[in-house]
Parts: sequence; C-alpha cells; structure tokens
Amino acid sequence: MLKYFTAGDSHGAALMGILEGFPAHVPISENRINQILARRQGGYGRGVRMQMEYDQVRLISGIWRGKSSGAPIGLLIHNKSMHDAASVPPRTVPRPGHADLAGAWKYGFEDDFNPIIERASARETAMRVAIGAICQMLLAECQIEVVGHVRQIGSIQAPKLNLPTDELRRLIMQSPVYCADPITSERMVQLVDNAQKTGDTLGGSFEVITFNTPPGLGSHVHYESRLDARLALHLMSIPSVKAVEIGEGVKGSQQPGSQMHDAILVDSGTVVRGSNRAGGIEGGISNGQPIVVRAYLKPIPTLRQPLPSVDLATGVRTPAPYIRSDVMVVPAAAVVGEAVVAFVIAQALLEKFGSDTLPEIQEHLKFYRNKMKNRFPS
Repeated sequence: MLKYFTAGDSHGAALMGILEGFPAHVPISENRINQILARRQGGYGRGVRMQMEYDQVRLISGIWRGKSSGAPIGLLIHNKSMHDAASVPPRTVPRPGHADLAGAWKYGFEDDFNPIIERASARETAMRVAIGAICQMLLAECQIEVVGHVRQIGSIQAPKLNLPTDELRRLIMQSPVYCADPITSERMVQLVDNAQKTGDTLGGSFEVITFNTPPGLGSHVHYESRLDARLALHLMSIPSVKAVEIGEGVKGSQQPGSQMHDAILVDSGTVVRGSNRAGGIEGGISNGQPIVVRAYLKPIPTLRQPLPSVDLATGVRTPAPYIRSDVMVVPAAAVVGEAVVAFVIAQALLEKFGSDTLPEIQEHLKFYRNKMKNRFPS
C-alpha cells in the first residue's frame, strides 16, 4: 500500500518524509516539486515567515537516474528559520484556536508547550505538498490531473466555473489568491487588505477537482476503503480545515432527491451522467465523473488584537500572545489540499491497477478504460 510518514518541527533543523509503496519507473522532477512548494509559500495574505523560508526539497533515496526505483522515497526540506530549543523562552499562555492548551494537557507540557506549537504548526504541510507533488507525477503519467483553487474568502464566493483543465490552471496561476474568476479575485484581494488594516483574519474555502479519474477507485465493502471517507480524512488533517464537502453535499442536503441525484444515460455506447452533484463518488467508489471536494477553513486564530487567555503557570487571566501570523492562508491551503487529494487518488489507483512498475499500471489502466468505453457496442 502507498503510504507516507513525516517528521520534523516548525523551527527544527528540517522536515523529513518517507513515501513508501511508490511504483518504479515514474519520472520524478525535483525542480517541479520545488515549483509546487513555492506556490504553497505564495498567495496573497501570507505572513513574514514565508519571506524567511525558501523551501527546496532534497530527494535522498528511492530515485535512480531521474526515475523512481520502487524503494521508499526519502525527502528532506531544511528549515532556514531554525531555533535552538535552549534559546526559546517557555510559553505558558495558550492561544485560543490553536493546539496549545489541548496539547499541553494531553502531553503534560503546562510549564512550556513549545513542543506542541512546533509540531502542530502548519509548517508540516510543506512535506505533504512535496509528497503530493510526487503523486501528481504518477497521476500525470496516467492522464489524471488534480487541480486545487480558491472558491471563497470571507463572505466573497466565486461563481461555479466549467472550464477545460488548461484554462482553469492558467486562471488560477494568474490570480494572487489562486481564484479562477478574475473579478472575484480582485474583490478577495480588497477584503484581505481591509482585514490587514483592522488587524483581523479571514477564513474561506477551496475546491479540488480530479479530472479523468477512472471508475472503480475505492470500495464500499469496508468503512476505511470508501474513497470519500479517505479524502475527508486527509483534507480534515490540514490545519484550519473545519469542514469537508463531497460534490454538492451541503446544497443537496436541502433538496429533494429528484433534484440531487445524477441520472444515468447512454451516449454512443458509453454510460454517461446527466450531472455530477455526487462529486464523482457513489457508495465510496469513483464513478468516472470528475471527483470534486471542498474544504472550509476557519479564520487564522492568531490575532493582533488577541482574545483572552490564562497563564497556565499562575492561573492569571491575560491576553493571548501575538506570534507573527498570516491574514489568511486559503490559497496555500488549496495547494496543500491538491497534494493530499493527489496522494489519496494515487493510493486508490495503485490498489486497483497494481503498484510495481509504471508500464504495468498504464497497461492495466488502458485495458480497463477501453472496456468502460464499449459497454454497449453498436
């Protein structure tokens, strides 16, 4: 099974990752991984930390002459903003909205919860983006593409767009907030500017679409095999994400079934769907439609005008400390979301079509796609 592990702290020496179960002979570009890492650091509204780091990945194992070898892939991202633990003063005033208090209680760090801050930090997602970028390279070799973009910041929401993949990518890359609608993008930038002036923060939502996904990924037979459940797990693990939606899940909960479910039709011998409100997944299994997932982020909890807190060392009420912060991270989260979705889709793809070598996977997938296209030959 394809799986990964990460290690490292926000201000430690480095972030480390291991991607295991990845097939052999997949072309891997370190430069492409670094380009995607740069997108995670970008996006309007990011804070000073993104100016201090310059994420560059080192592939230290599992790659042979530019292609995966089938062995575990080892990854390393050095932290430029590295602190010696002995030089960091103890933190005893937890910040509302962070893992500070719950983590201090769980692991017994009431006298100094710096270890909680270091690992709970969203800095860890840099490694997940690097791992997801490698998975995207596998998917690209199978003509599957994963695209993440911003749908909403604060109260401003972009209209639903139905665009070719290349056009969608182009518009996202041109937007400072990674939103595919130019007019909405300008309004979002203005909203971020206003929040910056008032010392407030913003949340929002992003959408990830997987194009050209074959039917049959995932399974209905066990809860942990369901593709939608796996996507929800990985998306919910992104810091600040508080809700996940598959297809038109939220809107559909307010409608009768006749207006929610997707009709099954036949066109030139091929089974097609009249719509895609299910988001490409039914019964935990991909149905051949684009897989559409959305994640919703809370506003950044670190505020320049802090909320009340309590000093765990003294029990005295005190304002929460202000640590350098972004105004909002929705664009960066869209990049992280794209990465974790790519991992889940790659994992499910290898489960169905094999996981030893890329040529074998491509051969099995080609046969399967051709069979799906000719279910009712004329």
